[in-house]
Amino acid sequence: MQRRILLFRFLLSIGCVVLAAAMSPLTAAAQERIGVLMLHGKNPGSNMDPNFGLMKGNFERQGWLVSFPDMPWSRGRYLSGDLDKAMAEIAGHIKGLREQGATKIIIAGHSMGVPAGMAYAARAGDVDALVQLAPGHIPLGYYTYPRLKSVRDSIDEARALVAAGKGESNERFNDINQGRQQPVITTAKNYLSYFDPTSDAEMSVTAPRIPAKTPVLTVIGEKDPLFSSIKFYYVDKLPANPKNKYLEVSGGHLDSPRVANDAVIAWIQAAVAP
Repeated sequence: MQRRILLFRFLLSIGCVVLAAAMSPLTAAAQERIGVLMLHGKNPGSNMDPNFGLMKGNFERQGWLVSFPDMPWSRGRYLSGDLDKAMAEIAGHIKGLREQGATKIIIAGHSMGVPAGMAYAARAGDVDALVQLAPGHIPLGYYTYPRLKSVRDSIDEARALVAAGKGESNERFNDINQGRQQPVITTAKNYLSYFDPTSDAEMSVTAPRIPAKTPVLTVIGEKDPLFSSIKFYYVDKLPANPKNKYLEVSGGHLDSPRVANDAVIAWIQAAVAP
């Protein structure tokens, strides 16, 4: 009888070890928590944007941690500081998500939030996935499309000011957002950090530098001004990743987040899966 009891205990201990080993990947997976940093579009965009903002609640209903801050290119801050300052703010928001318990970091950008998120991912390399909704802001395009000449002239002016040692004085420059021209009051150096075609604010510059381990979802509406060109503009320049996805949806620039909401959530879940 004693031998049978000892044998039973021995087999039971082996079974517990095997069961624990089998369950450990599940336990690790269960401990993973997604944190999403949402980056809105540029002026007149902000973290009060109802088109993009609706995703915040939908993400939170998945049990995800979400940060949706007001960034330096918003209506109230346009343009506050240079691109490096924006990258530092992004780093701070990601740090905040990690401190709340996020183990997987997703940057979900809309319009101007797309090149900003790409710039951060290319520099920092610690982003687990990028969601690119209706990518906007095309410094290289200002030298390609005739209708954007006023912005090109401002870039040339800013370059001349920097060359003349006047890069720190506030000046008035031009921008065009979704066909609407608007002024930008900032220094020539700050302006160039966002508008120079060689800067990290240019998607075609940062796309090849996104870590190959970082999957990218690009969503573009069929009525978006960049619908016919966004693939060759930057998507085709991304490093190969089996989880990369290019998604065309109905609608235009502003309503892409609403139209693609369910597809975005499903992709994020698949993108961070082991």
